[in-house]
Amino acid sequence: MNATDHSGPLLSVVIPNWNGTQFLPTCLDSLARQSWPALETIAVDNASSDNSRDLLRRDYPSVQLVELPQNNGFTGACNAGLRVARGELVALLNNDTEVHPEWAFEVVAAFRRHPQAGAVASKMLLFDRRDHLHTAGDCFSLDGRASNRGVWQQDRGQFEREEYVFSACGGAAVYRRCMLDQIGLLDDDFFFSCEDVDLGWRAQLAGWRCVYAPRAVVYHHLSATGGGVTASFYDGRNLIYLLAKNYPADLWRLYGMGVLRAQSRLLLEALKAWRGAEARARLRGMLAGLVGLPRMLRKRPAIQASRRVSLQYLEEILGETSS
Repeated sequence: MNATDHSGPLLSVVIPNWNGTQFLPTCLDSLARQSWPALETIAVDNASSDNSRDLLRRDYPSVQLVELPQNNGFTGACNAGLRVARGELVALLNNDTEVHPEWAFEVVAAFRRHPQAGAVASKMLLFDRRDHLHTAGDCFSLDGRASNRGVWQQDRGQFEREEYVFSACGGAAVYRRCMLDQIGLLDDDFFFSCEDVDLGWRAQLAGWRCVYAPRAVVYHHLSATGGGVTASFYDGRNLIYLLAKNYPADLWRLYGMGVLRAQSRLLLEALKAWRGAEARARLRGMLAGLVGLPRMLRKRPAIQASRRVSLQYLEEILGETSS
């Protein structure tokens, strides 16, 4: 696909929203400036108490509005939008982002260059420090840690190569509909945090790849609509959920002690800082993760039965993305 070829699949963009009035215009106006014409925009409102719904109806009538009766979290809002999206390609986009005018074009181009890819990860830069990275694709290490590749680094061109990564950050992730039809949508039990890495695990095990597209640029107000105590709780809980559901038995045998040591370090760090609200929230989250283990373990057999990749492949993709 050359720079003037804009024919191709419909891209549906799902924007989960909760009290995001101050961010929505920037996000939606940037989507309206996209060079890719086959674009469908869906805003899913999580029972906002501000005037988000009025704003959307009044100023953005072309945006499909899905109104939820209660706050169903990031996962619930995204899944509601994914279910009504009509595109062959479907994107999740945070409401506190701004996308480059060529973002959609570059996403579609990356999918065309990589037919084996079920997901495309955008290059996400900080909104107010546009020479610094939020993520160049998500990582998962052999010792069971999830992270953003390149986070906080100054963008000096070190992530300009289009390459395979573990998964795409849910703040600006794009998926093939056919992959989601195969592996399922986001896990609603996660509610918020790590749900994108969980989907990435299911995709990787089923044989789908994720490609990082450095020219698909998104600017993000990092933690503008989340973070703090809330994020600490769900980070602590959902990382345990991830490991229980997805981490394969052969990896557990080889690297399980490293996983347990990494979890122990997180626990000790939180205990040492227990006077802080975020540390206490992480401790509550880790306890909730242990309580929820039976529910996660019930999901494990179907996920592991879908596996189509070798141990060597998993060691390579996890090793490549762990730094």
